[in-house]
Amino acid sequence: MDPHVYNTLILSDLHLGAETSHAREATRVLKENRFQRLILLGDIFADLNFARLTKEHWKFLGYIRKLSNPKRNVEVVWVEGNHDHGLTNIMSHLVGVRVYQQYAWDYDGRRHLAIHGHQFDGFQVNRVRLSRWGTSLYLQLQKLDFRRKPLTRLIDRLNTRWLRMSPKVAAGALAHARQHDAERIFCGHTHEALHTEQDGIDYYNAGGWVDSRLTYLTIDEEGVRIHEYDERADHRDSGEGRGEADPAFADFADEAGLLEDAEYESVGR
Repeated sequence: MDPHVYNTLILSDLHLGAETSHAREATRVLKENRFQRLILLGDIFADLNFARLTKEHWKFLGYIRKLSNPKRNVEVVWVEGNHDHGLTNIMSHLVGVRVYQQYAWDYDGRRHLAIHGHQFDGFQVNRVRLSRWGTSLYLQLQKLDFRRKPLTRLIDRLNTRWLRMSPKVAAGALAHARQHDAERIFCGHTHEALHTEQDGIDYYNAGGWVDSRLTYLTIDEEGVRIHEYDERADHRDSGEGRGEADPAFADFADEAGLLEDAEYESVGR
């Protein structure tokens, strides 16, 4: 029997470059599922510094480039998040993916809309510089944290609750969907998977890939489903290894047509 093919798979907030990014697990999700459309729903990167990328981070980007090959017949869409600012032009070339501020499509008689969600976060919109400073501090704290990063993950959860991001983003997204005649709207940004419905409009948050709960969304004729990644025993290994980044970058550079000896440590700074 042929494996099930989803119309769309949505993955958000991978934060490549962060110590807490589960890039290896995200790559497995993409390899183990079949889909006609992949939406990377923002904050695929933690910041603009490519020197933070590990071997597994480059492998994820390499697999996205493979999926974007027209021979695969997969539509790959990247919706820009607040952490992705400054990377749009170079990354769309590197991985062969179009970048959108928001993306709309029709499926199963319904209008669908995907937008990262930071647009509905008043703190993020009104305090851009402070938010960037906080991101830089957060990434530095990750280096000082324990191996499994319990402190930085706790800070991330407390920050989401303190700023009440989930209800704010949900309310803003539902209003945005109403203005654009969408029946389903999808966001990320809060790192908290969620589904709520209001006046016939469904709001879904894809969650994130920096905490202990790793989630993604799928859409097919049966509806929308929130999946939680389950790491099987045969998936576990000794870890990533930041010192192994160069060979992975060399493979990616060769596929993308880049010069291996060029410097890509920092973009837009």
